Amino acid sequence: MMKASFRGSYDADNSDATGSVVLNAGGINLRASVTGDAFINPPSVNGLTLSVENPGAFTVDYNVPKQDVRFQFMNSVTINRKPLNFTYSHSLVEKSTALDGTLMLDTNHKVSANYGFNSRNCKVKYSYVHGGLMTVEPSYDFSDNSWDVAVSRKINEDSVVRASYRSSTKVLGLDLKRNSFENGSFKVSASVNLAEEKKIPRFTAESIWDFEM
Repeated sequence: MMKASFRGSYDADNSDATGSVVLNAGGINLRASVTGDAFINPPSVNGLTLSVENPGAFTVDYNVPKQDVRFQFMNSVTINRKPLNFTYSHSLVEKSTALDGTLMLDTNHKVSANYGFNSRNCKVKYSYVHGGLMTVEPSYDFSDNSWDVAVSRKINEDSVVRASYRSSTKVLGLDLKRNSFENGSFKVSASVNLAEEKKIPRFTAESIWDFEM
């Protein structure tokens, strides 16, 4: 089966489009992804990424313009009967290595962490789901001693509204995502930088279409 996904976005400063085509071959996905840079006249390989992925096991990405290969390996273990999922990633050219882990404490509580071996940056996030409708996610970044917080709530089965604040940038954001279409979804976002003298809101819109062929 072949699947295609196309993403288009627009904001007050610029517009962009991305697309990807996925071919499933016996449980292995072959993916080709492009960003809007590839469509600039004349067309080029800028923004082209080729991937081989086994969902839940590994992903290998080849960034054509950077000639960079990025490996991701996923696995899970059980600690005191609680699942720990982690992802190890490494980029050859950029020489960056990172480890992500998520520990599911129960159905409503989980703790996740990201550690960059090169930068030695560490970020920890806690997620709490209340009543199956509202999710609260505070996080702390040890690299710059900053904290973030996000609160999302389901409006219905198809729509979620999310508010967030980043203390490092002082950016306050609000998103509305809806998956009402049979083959796609869209998201509308608004953000404002509270550190700026003129607090002018920035609006963006994004739509995704998925197809099966």
